[in-house]
Amino acid sequence: MSGEDRRTPDRVARIQADWRRERPDLDVGPQGVIGRLHRLAGRLTEELVLVYGRHGLGEGEFDVLCALRRAGEPYERAPGELAAHTMVTTGAMTKRIDRLERAGLVTRRRSSDDQRGRIVALTRPGRELIDRAFTDHIRNERRLLDLLTPAEAETLEELLTTWLGRLEPPTGS
Repeated sequence: MSGEDRRTPDRVARIQADWRRERPDLDVGPQGVIGRLHRLAGRLTEELVLVYGRHGLGEGEFDVLCALRRAGEPYERAPGELAAHTMVTTGAMTKRIDRLERAGLVTRRRSSDDQRGRIVALTRPGRELIDRAFTDHIRNERRLLDLLTPAEAETLEELLTTWLGRLEPPTGS
């Protein structure tokens, strides 16, 4: 970040200054990173959901359709597998699948391997929609990332990968 970008204190810097004044006994330095990441995550989410909304999707529906599309032909997964691939509870997944099924974007059927199990599959309209939405999503992510130089983006990705790897256990997938 250039010196010009740091001349005017941002909201996080002002909050840190207040805490330094009120609680000089505490090191509020971590707020500089965590607070900015938190604010950035919120701003990025706002920018991302705008694109999903243009396709009539919420963030959850977008995630489900992406998980099905990434599965490859025949674009289907069990609900529990979908929940694992989108990091939501099975209850939340059921609600998402219900909405997508009502919209004609997915179907549900019994598993041929286990008659108690269910399989969720993309319909042709679902696949066409997620292909369009994902194309726009990637363009949007590129637009957001292009606010950084290529070197800054590469450094940030390396740092975030390292940090996340230390916080999250390996998933094996």
